[in-house]
Amino acid sequence: MNGVPDRLPPNVPALPSSWWQRFCRWAIGLSGWRIVGELPNLSKVVLIGAPHSSYWDGVWGLLMKSAIGLDLGVMIKREVLNGPFGPVVRRLGMIPIDRSAAMNVVDQMVERFATHDKMWLGIAPEGTRKPVKQWKSGFLRIARAAGVPIQPVFIDYPTKTFTFGALVHPTADTDADIASIRAMFQGYRGKHRGA
Repeated sequence: MNGVPDRLPPNVPALPSSWWQRFCRWAIGLSGWRIVGELPNLSKVVLIGAPHSSYWDGVWGLLMKSAIGLDLGVMIKREVLNGPFGPVVRRLGMIPIDRSAAMNVVDQMVERFATHDKMWLGIAPEGTRKPVKQWKSGFLRIARAAGVPIQPVFIDYPTKTFTFGALVHPTADTDADIASIRAMFQGYRGKHRGA
């Protein structure tokens, strides 16, 4: 697929068409960024994007999701929403995470999956923009507990692509799953580093 798809598969959670979507399609078209691969026709997935090495990943990701009209909720620290851009960021689909709440983040997201007919949840598995030796396992635990597959999205700055890879179905072996999923991201390059 070139650029961005004209329409989403029918089961994918979609936003209503708007001037913002048209603006984002225009901006993505000018930027040269594009989507490669096919979006699965599923109502619920945990989408993971990596490598995450810059705030620009979020900018391009938000523009891309808005351009295709994807209703993707992205986990973000609650503190990010406390600033002057909080209301705008929340309208872009950010899900504030209260890390001090009695219910842990995995339980918060599993509950959201249970109470929504359609839900795509976006997570940066590294948990930070800095290089990490190990990925956090939260995305895997959420997918397993919610009974939903994982959709890897490979961010590659040299080719300006967001590539949708093959779906991953979690097993009971967390360490093996993380190792095999992380290996899928080898060869892709973020703004400041590889996966």
